[in-house]
This record gives sequence, structure tokens and C-alpha cells, in this order.
Amino acid sequence: MATKNNVVFGPIRSMINYQKCSVVSMELMRRKTNTITLFAFDAGQGLSEHTAPFDAFVFIVDGEAEIIVAGKEFHLKEGEMIIMPANKPHALRAEKKFKMVLVMIKN
Repeated sequence: MATKNNVVFGPIRSMINYQKCSVVSMELMRRKTNTITLFAFDAGQGLSEHTAPFDAFVFIVDGEAEIIVAGKEFHLKEGEMIIMPANKPHALRAEKKFKMVLVMIKN
């Protein structure tokens, strides 16, 4: 990742590395209205069911993810995205390792 004149740029897939038996995160930007965070999930890892007070946009950068929103399962592959509505319970599972970008959109 590089920064020039307050512009952040670079190859997103290589900005974060997988770590064995771990979930790794890196915040790319934080503003009053949104955050952008990059995640790398090793196989077998995940986030347990929770809610967030904001809409969330997830884009799969590498691998495949299982995302459950309000009890419905979605299988996402590299290049696919999902928008999860605010206040709906959701969880993430990594049957295989994957990387994703999470954009939290604060209302």
C-alpha cells in the first residue's frame, strides 16, 4: 500500500497476508461516515453471529467465503460482493481461506 498526496493506492490482494489459524485485519480508512477494512481469514476461521448498526458492503478479493445473513447462507467467490443490511444478524465462515474488503456505511 502506498500513499501519495493523501491518495491511498496499491494491489489490494497483497496488502494483507494469511496467518495460520488466524483472522488478520488492517484498517485502510476511517471517517465519520464509513470505515474500510481488509481481512484475511485462514481456513476454519470465522466471525460468530453478530449485528452492526450500519449497512456493510463486503467484496471477496481472494478465495471463497460463506456468509450467513438473517439465517440465509450465501457462498461468495473471488470478485463477488454482498451488502448486509444494518441490524440484521450475520456471520462469516472460511471453509477455505479468503480475503475480503469490508466497508461499513454509517447512516
